[in-house]
Amino acid sequence: MKYLYLALSSITLAYIIIVLFTYLYQRKLLYHPSENNYTGDEIQFEYKEVFIEVDKDIKLKSWFLEKDLKKYKTILYFHGNAGDLTNRVHKLNELNKLNVNILIISWRGFSGNPGKPTEKNLYNDARKSVEWLNNTGVINKNIILYGESLGTGVATELGQDNSFSGIVLESPFTNINIPILIMHGKKDDVVPFKMGVELFEKANNPKFNYFSDNDDHMMEFNDQLMNALRKFLGFNT
Repeated sequence: MKYLYLALSSITLAYIIIVLFTYLYQRKLLYHPSENNYTGDEIQFEYKEVFIEVDKDIKLKSWFLEKDLKKYKTILYFHGNAGDLTNRVHKLNELNKLNVNILIISWRGFSGNPGKPTEKNLYNDARKSVEWLNNTGVINKNIILYGESLGTGVATELGQDNSFSGIVLESPFTNINIPILIMHGKKDDVVPFKMGVELFEKANNPKFNYFSDNDDHMMEFNDQLMNALRKFLGFNT
């Protein structure tokens, strides 16, 4: 009986330690601003580095690829939970080939930005970036929200009021009821591919998908993916 008591006590103590560790370090477990999976890509586009004020003493380092705000729609890009802006150069090189303007923001705590990323702060950062575009002359109906992984949740939250032109979700885990393009790789080992399929099946029309046999969590911006984007953007023209 004594040994059983000791065993149960040890298991309980271990459980408490694990729960306490997870609670104290959950932000570090979820957000990885210093993780750089894609580096060394040559920048093949012109951009302005802008700083968007989102809170007192907090301005987000962002890149603005401006072509023609009146003629083209604007993609507002929310990246995932790892890396900085330079880790998206390979995607921006391809997106820049489309007839769109692009604003990609980096979350607080990322790309050298001050502050700490939390769910509440991410939503606030996203809303402030929309306000920044509005003040630049871009109305919501000319904004296409683009969410990558963690950013899909933020894009979805913003898109609930249905005032935007559309939404693109790359490796998503949530749903939305406005014109939508869902892109997901079948080899994704972070967000299960079946979640992307389920979201597409539940989404209302108009809806589009690009489901790749060979892509993992970070999708390759090849001709097939870009054609899917062109088709979606053409629908939104």
